[in-house]
Amino acid sequence: MQTSEIKRRNFLKIAGLGGATALIASGAVYQMTKVSSDAKAKVVVIGGGAAGISVASRLMRWLKTPDITIIDPSDRHYYQPGFTLIAGGVYSPDEVWLNQKDCIPSGAKWIKDSVVALDPDKKNITTAKNGNVQYDFLVLTPGLVLRWDLIEGIDESTLGNGNAHCIYTHNGAIKASKAMKEFAQKGGKGIFTDTYTKHKCGGAPKKVCLLTEHQSRKNNRRDALDINFYTASKQLYDVKYFTPRLLEIYQERNVKLNLNTRVKGIDTVAKKALLQTVKDGKVIKSVYEDFDFMHFLPPMTAPQFVKDAGLSVVGGKRDAEMWVDVDKGTLVHKKYPNIISLGDVAGIPTSKTSAAIRKQVPIATLNLISLMEGKQPEQIYDGYAACPIITDYGHLIMAEFDYQKNRKNTFPFSILDMSKESRMGWLLKVYGLKPMYFYGMLNGLA
Repeated sequence: MQTSEIKRRNFLKIAGLGGATALIASGAVYQMTKVSSDAKAKVVVIGGGAAGISVASRLMRWLKTPDITIIDPSDRHYYQPGFTLIAGGVYSPDEVWLNQKDCIPSGAKWIKDSVVALDPDKKNITTAKNGNVQYDFLVLTPGLVLRWDLIEGIDESTLGNGNAHCIYTHNGAIKASKAMKEFAQKGGKGIFTDTYTKHKCGGAPKKVCLLTEHQSRKNNRRDALDINFYTASKQLYDVKYFTPRLLEIYQERNVKLNLNTRVKGIDTVAKKALLQTVKDGKVIKSVYEDFDFMHFLPPMTAPQFVKDAGLSVVGGKRDAEMWVDVDKGTLVHKKYPNIISLGDVAGIPTSKTSAAIRKQVPIATLNLISLMEGKQPEQIYDGYAACPIITDYGHLIMAEFDYQKNRKNTFPFSILDMSKESRMGWLLKVYGLKPMYFYGMLNGLA
């Protein structure tokens, strides 16, 4: 307990910003003595991202004799919410990552490899280089896949060609930063898009758009830019409490809003985007639009091995996206009760954000321990997610909501009207959330 308290004090010191400290004081840090279980089983975690590492850290703390193996091929662990701030010039590229070996919880085994197949009936995992791995219980957190193959004319290796960018990779964010700055100075036509599948951090495309717009105003060049935002959705935002002010911001800043529109292809030589208007699942219009700067998102799906293993949702409009078919409350797989899944890969009706994962982790971990003890899972996740939508350099709207799209209130935001822009939210986003992630959440402390 003494060692845990030292780590906790260090975390509080690192996260010392008032807002972050307030979140911790309000109960975000779980006591190290909250759970102490005698349950014994071999637990394998597929994926060493936010969800996988955080669950593994909890298990290492809450099981008396943990047997935890993490399978992940990465050398680096990225704080992906920071990619937007790299693009915006707020963070340097090296501020958002740590070596993966330093993020693996002490005592856990790390197999540095990729999963190529999974057989849930035989409880067997096939890796690319290390053969087969058996498990008793599985934590399925491989994240999602950026489907560059579903956008014609561009892929991850050619990001930046023709001034078409995507900040959803570290290198992509670095390239976009220079291009955003130049576009905001020079002017021209800008196209900003999201995508038609469920995707991580749904607010990021809006943030990139609004940060670019603000840069142009700071350069006294706003009149030189024609800014167009395309969303594949039927509305700009689907949480009613926050939508009115967002719409006002787009109108006030003369950002042209286009609904029900997706990117089909990008001609990086001609600098044209093929955009399709889709209603009721049918393409009703296809047009080529010129651009001088473009930020787009590729569609996103679960890894193919999830579907091949029979673990994905079947039926409905999300069928092709292959998300893991879990109970949205307990996060336990609907067919295989020895599998827990959370994070970006989970087929649950909430946003794919780090804030959502932070709330899912203790629930998933406690339910997994209950299953290991031969009990029924009792902890229920209410769908909480948070999306800090940056509206300019210095302000954001902190959108917090649940499965029903009802507004949620976490201290200190419960005392503020977060349907409007907040300076406190910006300070927390820039200075508080990253240390909370690296030194709190990944260590099982927040």
